[in-house]
Amino acid sequence: MTTTHLERILDPWREYDRMSRLLRRESSGSAGEFPAVNVWVNGDDAVITTEIPGVDYKDMDISVSGNSVTLKGSRPAPEIEESDSYHRHELWHGNFSKTIKLPFNIDSGKVQASYRKGILHISLPKLEAEKPKKVTIAAE
Repeated sequence: MTTTHLERILDPWREYDRMSRLLRRESSGSAGEFPAVNVWVNGDDAVITTEIPGVDYKDMDISVSGNSVTLKGSRPAPEIEESDSYHRHELWHGNFSKTIKLPFNIDSGKVQASYRKGILHISLPKLEAEKPKKVTIAAE
């Protein structure tokens, strides 16, 4: 019996914690945790940035509807030899989908996205009809 196996038998809470972390990591795409995003409003635009290294831009999908943006994609699992085994496996892989709601409707025809060095940058302009309009006051 190895020391690790003995530790699992003697400390079931440690094993429970290890398995909980593993399950959270494996389900993070459906739980909305991956990818982590920064979102800010800059005047009449919203900007979203996210780090998604290891994902080819051709394997990503960005869709806009109303005030929501949905990011979808996948990162393949690293290939290792059949005779190899992981000592530590923390990097996430699999399918992901994340929807972000903004405080205004988006002009979908003017959305711009770029992907460079694993960082996705999306610019989302506010729909023209939602921009404040100056009202002229008529004097009598």
